[in-house]
Amino acid sequence: MLKILIPIDGSSHALLAVHHALRLVGAGLKARFVVANVQASANLYEMVVAHDPGVLQKVSEAAARDLLRPAVALLSAAGLQVESVVASGDAAQQLAEIIESHGCDAVVMSTHGGGLRSAVLGSVSQDMVQRSPVPVTLVRVPEGATAD
Repeated sequence: MLKILIPIDGSSHALLAVHHALRLVGAGLKARFVVANVQASANLYEMVVAHDPGVLQKVSEAAARDLLRPAVALLSAAGLQVESVVASGDAAQQLAEIIESHGCDAVVMSTHGGGLRSAVLGSVSQDMVQRSPVPVTLVRVPEGATAD
């Protein structure tokens, strides 16, 4: 049984990868899933204002778990095994580490998520194609679709 990583950034585009994975399972693929969200590290201003790195970490983890909830719900509703992973730092680097530490066989992800960095092929998607030690399937976002 394959173990597939699905990175989730909270955009509707990221859920396209989940729907693609569900179609693969529907076509007979035997798989279990790791959904992951990588939060940006706290910046200097946040560290100065918060005074407590533990608070920043808790807020970051809570935000990540909240973003993962829809993906976990879709996969769980289909009766599939799913693990949630939260990390912080450089997204592509952390995702590559998650692949290694969780023994993932493949990655399924959207070509780009939300935000200004999603012009043609998202920078994280592009980095993953280059860094990933396992095959990466990119799910194309329909033309004209906007991220929320």
